[in-house]
Amino acid sequence: MKTIFTTIKVVLLFIFGSNINSFAQEILPFPEKKSKSKAGVSMQNSTYIKSTPEKHLKKDAPNILIILIDDIGGGTTTTFGGEINTPNLTRVADMGVSYNRFHTTAMCSPTRASILTGRNHTKVGSGQVAEFANNWDGYSSIIPKESAAMAEVLKDYGYNTSAFGKWHNTPVDETSSVGPFNHWPNAYGFDYFYGFLGGEANQYEPHLVRNNTYVEHPKTSSGHDYYHLTEDLTDDAIKWLRDQQSFAPDKPFFMYWSPGAVHGPHHVTREWSKKYEGKFDDGWDNYRKRVFKRQKEMGWIPGNSVLTERDSTMQGWDDIPDDQREFQSQLMEVFAGFTEHTDYNVGRIIDELEAQGELDNTLIFYIWGDNGSSSEGQKGTISELLSLNGIKSNVEDHIKALDELGGLEVLGTDKVHNMYHAGWAWAGSTPYKGTKLTASYLGGTRNPMVVAWPKAIKHDSIPHAQFHHVNDIVPTVYDVVGIEAPQVVNGVTQTEIDGVSMAYSFNDAKAEGTLKTQFFDIMGSRSIYSDGWIACTFGPRIPWVQGFPAGIENWRPENDKWELYNINEDWTESNDLAAEYPEKLEELKELFLVEATKYDDLPIGGGLWSVIYHPEDLPRTPYNEWHFTGRMERMPEGIAPKLGRASNTVEMEVEMPKNANGVLYALGDFSGGLTCFMKNGYLYYEYNLFEIKRFRFKSAQKIKPGKVKLEVISTMTARKGNAPLDVVIKINGEVVTKGQVPTTAPVGFTGNDCLDLGTDLGSPVSTMYYDKAPYKFNGEIIKTKIFYTK
Repeated sequence: MKTIFTTIKVVLLFIFGSNINSFAQEILPFPEKKSKSKAGVSMQNSTYIKSTPEKHLKKDAPNILIILIDDIGGGTTTTFGGEINTPNLTRVADMGVSYNRFHTTAMCSPTRASILTGRNHTKVGSGQVAEFANNWDGYSSIIPKESAAMAEVLKDYGYNTSAFGKWHNTPVDETSSVGPFNHWPNAYGFDYFYGFLGGEANQYEPHLVRNNTYVEHPKTSSGHDYYHLTEDLTDDAIKWLRDQQSFAPDKPFFMYWSPGAVHGPHHVTREWSKKYEGKFDDGWDNYRKRVFKRQKEMGWIPGNSVLTERDSTMQGWDDIPDDQREFQSQLMEVFAGFTEHTDYNVGRIIDELEAQGELDNTLIFYIWGDNGSSSEGQKGTISELLSLNGIKSNVEDHIKALDELGGLEVLGTDKVHNMYHAGWAWAGSTPYKGTKLTASYLGGTRNPMVVAWPKAIKHDSIPHAQFHHVNDIVPTVYDVVGIEAPQVVNGVTQTEIDGVSMAYSFNDAKAEGTLKTQFFDIMGSRSIYSDGWIACTFGPRIPWVQGFPAGIENWRPENDKWELYNINEDWTESNDLAAEYPEKLEELKELFLVEATKYDDLPIGGGLWSVIYHPEDLPRTPYNEWHFTGRMERMPEGIAPKLGRASNTVEMEVEMPKNANGVLYALGDFSGGLTCFMKNGYLYYEYNLFEIKRFRFKSAQKIKPGKVKLEVISTMTARKGNAPLDVVIKINGEVVTKGQVPTTAPVGFTGNDCLDLGTDLGSPVSTMYYDKAPYKFNGEIIKTKIFYTK
């Protein structure tokens, strides 16, 4: 019925145009206002009436600021009982109110899509991250235009809109410098964007986008003699705010600031990590106990809460050998410094708003995590994408490689992509079970949120315990601003908003919650909330365990064991009531299927399609052959030829100088990648398997100067993940070197680096030219052809 009514209104608008003013707010953009001037044959017999801009917002419409921190749970911050200093989260909390039952989806892209649109993640194609998207509607990584982003709506009403930092909602195969751009941030209503399109970035050498153009990052940030991405994003956000004040002081703004911190890699300068030296030496089990006690004392969690036990598959601190503990504790020190550094930069934005006199009328959502803390570092790592590629490793391998790079002092620098042990992630999600990627448990989905609006929200130190979800941000903003969700945007009929407004609770900590049902599902780890009850099942994967579980190829969701919790009485999901209330459990399991069907979540586990079952369906461009003339720089890995994980041939026509030096081609970065380069006339090929292993082949003789044809023939020995790669390199038809890479990366080397021809920009792949990067080739690359061979 609602759809029919909407259709009638659209037809009426087209018939009567702007005369149907009462419907204008439901159809965006607003129709252009016609001039009231009366035109005669000449200016002398014409009447000129100057137009005034049409206003669609109330005079005191608030600014909107969403701050979204990445990969962090509520057990980290001093604001709510943790041990990482976050004075600016506390500052915002002291201006407003805090929610201790706010929820995310348990993974980054899905959470972001829900925040931006107000819809459930699978309803907007975001059941999986873009790198693992597939052709099920709920997992395509395409936010459909029938679910317009909040930025688009606010812009049409008169807001200036901007986004900074991590985006991660654009299909991988659409991220080249030539687009298409219809799924980039500007196309979703942001007037301005500065950040990166992928899921993570090297904080020292990111590949950045400004609006629809790739740009180089500055040499330094925030007045330092070094560059750090979080600082750069803050600098740029402050500049945008000042431009806003100067050029459009009468317009409110919407800023979405999502820096990508503190997602791996954990990068921060030593001055920040040193603050935490020795503070975590007694391990994650003791940390968790301290935080739990403090959370109770602060009233952040109820006094009868139970501290949940560590999963049997996760190492305890006592399981860590003595000679590895310094490595593990220092990984946490770096993470803590990285976190405090991020909160410090949030403070710089708040300071700017205060200096401009805008803070009082700015509605701030400071969301402490797009999911729970990430356990993807597994046993502790110097190269965090090992886990994404399902590659098993030993801590000894990491420490040995780290020692070769300079020892523990290297952690947090550009030479490693370190990430802490999963035990620290579990501790960071205290008091709950689970971590990021476990949509079954609150440790994956429950994140603190602070809301401040000094002009309208009275500070209350009592935690607001209404059950809410990231879907609820959009309807809350619309409610506060005084607008309705549009029925049509840019000619496209809109789907319903799934969330509910939270505004009713801003000044009433005891108000009854209005969100009664919410489903969660990430790669088969799933749960359903209904009026105080949660039913859940863990799913087939354990995020903190290396590799893929045995038998996963035969997993069937209908065989999963479910648990049942009354979270109104059992805050931490510590008492499974499934055996006691089987009828209630069956009721909720049926409700989950209803919600999953309604929101395009089916098939259950659909997010695993290309991760485990059909890697051949991983996102890629439709091309099997590429041609390049001369040098080529900065082709994002997501759209580049899959040189390290598919059978292929690289053919290059090169003018080789005597004793040649420089990179012929390179894919990836120092944390993982492959490169073919010249050094003092010798040809080298290196496959950098995430720093723990570097497989390197060298020509026996120097390559003679002159015009040469280089062929690098790479052949996968089997059609399975991590299969060996045979490499044969020829010059003018003769083999000059060959070898086998015994283990390969089936998913990819980086989340944000590129393929370069004739240079190695960004972070260099090889230790052999790290100090000479970008190590440009000193000869001439005439042309290059790359093609898949089978």
